[in-house]
Amino acid sequence: MATTSKQQTEAPAERQRAPSPYEKWIASTGVPVHRGYFVEDVRTLELGPWPERECDAAFLALTGQEGISEARVTEIAPAKTLPPLRYALDEITYVVEGRGMTTVWPGENGPKRTFEWEKHSMFMVPRGFNYQLTNSSGTTPVRLLHYNYMPIAMNIVPDPKFFFESDYVNPEVLAEGDLYSEATAVSRNDPRGADRVWWYGRFFPDMRAWDKLHTYQERGAGGHRVGVVFSGSQMWSHMSVFPVGTYKKAHRHGPGVVIIIPAGEGYSIMWPEGGERIVIPWHEASVFVPPSRWFHQHFNVGGEPARYLAFHAVRGIGGERVVDRAADQIEYPDEETFVREKFEAELAQRGLKSLMPEQAYTDPSYQFGYEIAGD
Repeated sequence: MATTSKQQTEAPAERQRAPSPYEKWIASTGVPVHRGYFVEDVRTLELGPWPERECDAAFLALTGQEGISEARVTEIAPAKTLPPLRYALDEITYVVEGRGMTTVWPGENGPKRTFEWEKHSMFMVPRGFNYQLTNSSGTTPVRLLHYNYMPIAMNIVPDPKFFFESDYVNPEVLAEGDLYSEATAVSRNDPRGADRVWWYGRFFPDMRAWDKLHTYQERGAGGHRVGVVFSGSQMWSHMSVFPVGTYKKAHRHGPGVVIIIPAGEGYSIMWPEGGERIVIPWHEASVFVPPSRWFHQHFNVGGEPARYLAFHAVRGIGGERVVDRAADQIEYPDEETFVREKFEAELAQRGLKSLMPEQAYTDPSYQFGYEIAGD
């Protein structure tokens, strides 16, 4: 089957339709909008000035977000503090580059809470809270990736002022006290039959170093996983870690899932059932979005364990989760021979060899070993 590798500007043209309220709003900002299947490196992505927010920024409108999720990149100049901002939506921020601090407070004069972050930190600001972002370095800029559900929310309420000028704050969040206390582990019975730990919180200091993982046997590759639920929110994410010389099973789900790479080198293949395969090369700070109901598969061809961090659409939107593994996941023995051949060829170019067990290609019930927890 044919394969291609397509840059940001090469995604197929969308059918003609009137722009959505969200599309009209981002156009009104004058900020660059990047489209297509992926962004190779958000650290070097072209940005433009956003005078209202006193920073440079860009919106990502990648194929697969499909009017569900917003992703944007913000750059904060050295020693700069941005003006206060308030959303009527929860928002996740991942620190792509740099270090700094966030100050959060409710209402006009509510108590302020400041926390520091660095490269690979992840945090969420609760809806209705004011917040300010500061670059702690006097010499290097900060780059942040933000994720929220603004596109789908604006289809319901098409007035930007509703989201930026609302003064409502959830009283349950106000009653918590410390919004950014240490994340806590909660054991949940997984519908796939495993008793797994999810982490609840709003601040995670370093996703590249995070090692509180559980085994993830059903996706193969001897990989591990962590699920993150943001307290008091419908937002959630997960991070998958898988070893050198391995690759994950292909699977598919619904739209709106934005993926960034904290560590590793590899590629992903994405395709609609029976359609053309799109190859996405990735490394640290690459971003891509699997389109709705497209199969996609992740391959580690680097010299270290690979990590990808996924920000998920709200549950229940467009079949976001894999429910029927028989229909929505391809087991190793059932893949096309092209998959294995390309993987081994990519490794050979780097002087590496596949560590995939031969039995995995012949036995659908093969289970990877997990002698060493973590990476």
